[in-house]
Order: sequence, then C-alpha cells, then structure tokens
Amino acid sequence: MTTELAALDETQYVTFALAGQEYGVDILRVHEIRGYSPITPIPHARTHVKGVMNLRGTVIPVVDLRLALRLPPAECTPFTVIIVVGVGPRVVGLVVDAVSEVLTVPRVDVQPPPSLATDVEARFVQGVARAAGALVILLDLDAMLGVAEDGAW
Repeated sequence: MTTELAALDETQYVTFALAGQEYGVDILRVHEIRGYSPITPIPHARTHVKGVMNLRGTVIPVVDLRLALRLPPAECTPFTVIIVVGVGPRVVGLVVDAVSEVLTVPRVDVQPPPSLATDVEARFVQGVARAAGALVILLDLDAMLGVAEDGAW
C-alpha cells in the first residue's frame, strides 16, 4: 500500500487526560491548545459550562469536560489546559486535565463504542481506539456540543 493510501486509512487525534482516563478528539477539529486562563462565569449556565473567555477579541464558551461527562470535578493544576475546538460554526473551549499527545490511529484500530447503559453520556462516544496497549475513548464533539433539541447544551 502506498503512503498516500495508508494515510487515508488513519486518523489523528489530540489525546488528553480526564480523571486518569485517556480521551481523544479529531485533530482537524482542534484550533489551538492554551494554558488555563481566567474564565468569566455566566449566571444560570448549565453546570458543565464554566463561562466564557476572550480569544483574541472573540468571546467563546468554555465547557468543563469533566462535568460534561459526569466525572468528579477537580482543581486546576499547572497541567490544566483549554483545547479550543470547532463544532459547526461554533468555537468552544474544553477544559481538560492535561494534553497527552497527537495519536495517529489506523481506522482498523478504532472500535465502535460498546453498548452501554442508556446513560446520556454514551452518545458522546464516537469509538474506542487501541493505542500502545491502552484504550483511548474518542469523543463525538458534534453529539456533545451540538445544539440540542431544546436549543441549549
């Protein structure tokens, strides 16, 4: 197989840690990775929406992925970062514990998400990748941050 054909059978993911587990998002969705910076809270926002931040003159919402995935909250550390991603026309900041690496995964190493309980967070999982003997949960940003039927997320 040529190098060009092999590249078509691979996807790159930015991987990051949340509560000791590795997660990943498609690298093509990532605009930038920033150190944690002050976030302005929004009154009456959903629990997982930490607030908004100024990104070079544009105000963007910031989501705490721990809370969005119903993981226990954590204090910020020097490793805490905000991954700025694009979801449709929207730009959103995602607070994660730490960025791990850019992982190139052959499509054959991505398994569909296991059938989970009817918990709403199961729909946020795009698949599970095998990488260096570990499993990386690949998140579906469209399902996670897309506009819900009620217009809120």
